[in-house]
Amino acid sequence: MSADDEHLLAEAEKIAGAIGRMFPGLCEVVLHDLRNPQHAIRAIENNLSGRQVGDSATELGLARIADPGYPSVLQNYPNQFPDGRPVKSTSIGIKNRQGRYVAALCLNLDVSSLSPLTRTLANLVATEIAHGGEVLETLRDRTARELRETIEAFAAARAHTPRSLPADAKRELAKQLRRDGYFESSGSAQTIADLLGVSRASVYNYSK
Repeated sequence: MSADDEHLLAEAEKIAGAIGRMFPGLCEVVLHDLRNPQHAIRAIENNLSGRQVGDSATELGLARIADPGYPSVLQNYPNQFPDGRPVKSTSIGIKNRQGRYVAALCLNLDVSSLSPLTRTLANLVATEIAHGGEVLETLRDRTARELRETIEAFAAARAHTPRSLPADAKRELAKQLRRDGYFESSGSAQTIADLLGVSRASVYNYSK
């Protein structure tokens, strides 16, 4: 373990801490010391995955150790926390002067928390529309965008994303959407299924 390698790790640890403190509660930042794969995690900011300093390297870390030609940057790939929350991840490999990976800086963005946040902000800046009693829309003309907004609002009110809603909440939502006439639109059942992460058959069963 050379002094130069240790210097790289120490500088990367500063970056990990700074990024983590910029996005508290939203983005987990993990610095892996790939010189010691059995105890690779050197620093972790915004611990959202439940891992600890001293835990072992991930599959990506092991791949970089085995192959110096492994991509240095993997950007915005889908991932998942142990409790099932969806994550958008970026992994940055750090090489020493000899071209060997000695560290990896990984960013794990908890995207499950962003949908409720987006809905809250939208509600905060919403303005009243003086429509004088006129009909602004009919259920028959509702678009996929409006359907998506309705589903996201329902999930956000329960501190969930549409896909993370419990089965009983998905059932309540499907029944509400049927009562409100959304099932009358062509393709709406498939749109609902895609947003909830279930099959069309499940959507129809939920709505009964």
